[in-house]
Amino acid sequence: MNQEQYAFSFEMEVRDYECDMQGIVNNSVYQNYLEHVRHLYLKRVGIDFREFTEKGINLVVIRAELDYKSPLKSGDLFVVCLNMVRESALKFAFYQEIFRLPEMKPVLKARIIGTALNGRGRPEIPAELDRLMKVYT
Repeated sequence: MNQEQYAFSFEMEVRDYECDMQGIVNNSVYQNYLEHVRHLYLKRVGIDFREFTEKGINLVVIRAELDYKSPLKSGDLFVVCLNMVRESALKFAFYQEIFRLPEMKPVLKARIIGTALNGRGRPEIPAELDRLMKVYT
């Protein structure tokens, strides 16, 4: 697997408290990793999640599909990679993968579907997001 095929990637390390009694990362923690990297990516491309919220625009996850491939353990280094694409007029998707480093062993593959809700709670993709997704469609 090659990180260059992704729009964004970020390296992290598993912390002890993220592991369960089996000594592996708890399945719910992977969603935290994915979300953290999505927020970093959006900020990198000029979309501040907090500022959107303050303007009454709420970016929300409406579906999460996660396929677990192999576990991570305390101290493991890993990279989370993503691409963002337009799924429909009112939905976008983050295609994300986690790989254990240094061998790039597949850990998890995810498809996270989201939308943006305007101040009235109705789906509406803001122009800032629309311009971003046109790059990847």
